[in-house]
Amino acid sequence: MQKIINSQVLVTGGAGFIGSNLCETLLAQGNEVVCLDNFATGKKENIVHLLDNKHFRLIEGDICSSEDCKKAVQQIDYVLHQAALGSVPRSIKNPMATNEVNVGGFVNILHASAEAKVKRFVYASSSSVYGDYPHLPKIEHLTGNLLSPYAVSKYANELYAQVFSTLYPIQCIGLRYFNVYGKNQHPEGEYSAVIPRFIRQLIRNESPVMFGNGEQSRDFTYIEDVIQANQLAALASSEKAVNQVYNVAYSGRTSLNELYKLLVELLANFDEKITRIVPTYAATRAGDVKHSFASIEKARELLGYQPTHSIAQGLKNTIDWYWQVLK
Repeated sequence: MQKIINSQVLVTGGAGFIGSNLCETLLAQGNEVVCLDNFATGKKENIVHLLDNKHFRLIEGDICSSEDCKKAVQQIDYVLHQAALGSVPRSIKNPMATNEVNVGGFVNILHASAEAKVKRFVYASSSSVYGDYPHLPKIEHLTGNLLSPYAVSKYANELYAQVFSTLYPIQCIGLRYFNVYGKNQHPEGEYSAVIPRFIRQLIRNESPVMFGNGEQSRDFTYIEDVIQANQLAALASSEKAVNQVYNVAYSGRTSLNELYKLLVELLANFDEKITRIVPTYAATRAGDVKHSFASIEKARELLGYQPTHSIAQGLKNTIDWYWQVLK
């Protein structure tokens, strides 16, 4: 696999879940890494072990500030843009904030990157842009009606990137993430993702709340595969590969009921009492899609993307990490 080495890399949202994992990997590969984060959702504990590294620089700033963006992109080769206000429910509750950060902030950092003539701008999109389109697996050029302000914001990112790539000297690649999980993913709070939330509740011997009947399915993607995709996108040399969007997933289907059983099985190795916990079912949430399953043929063909972690492998690594952190 191609890896970024000996380069200057900006990771926006670098103290967040995905961003902090990218920062750690890029530093280990011999890069100079700049992290831009305002800690609205990112956590300083995710990067505290990097702060003394002379090749790491933290800019406590905001993508909603054009000045902070201009400062962050100076002498940068690659921008890996992860900063955003995530969560479909959050966007329904506060669509204005979602738009301000995910659209306004995106344009700020994209424009600053174009002016600084960075080599490549790689940004996080989302599987939410598929909306209610029923076809499975999800294929990049087939989308439906968007179901949340968050989905609208991510689709707007793709449109802006497409326009900028034709008007300005910048190459862009968007990555539609499918339900990413792994270490550093925060398990607390109203908008935490399903895997860390379930793990936290089971470790505490609490009954996890499952929205819907549990038969909705997701294409869960381990963090190492997302790191791989970002690097491949940054380094892709084919003209066909740039100024495109790609699904980033394992390309598998796991229902929430199946996920629950896997988590119980793995966590029982640490605490046998967890096998006696049963989930609580609640009403389906507004804006949630029923099934999410990705075709990764485009990423495989044009980027050389090849996921390495099945849901079982990824969950084992993730649970080992959470057990140390949460106990």
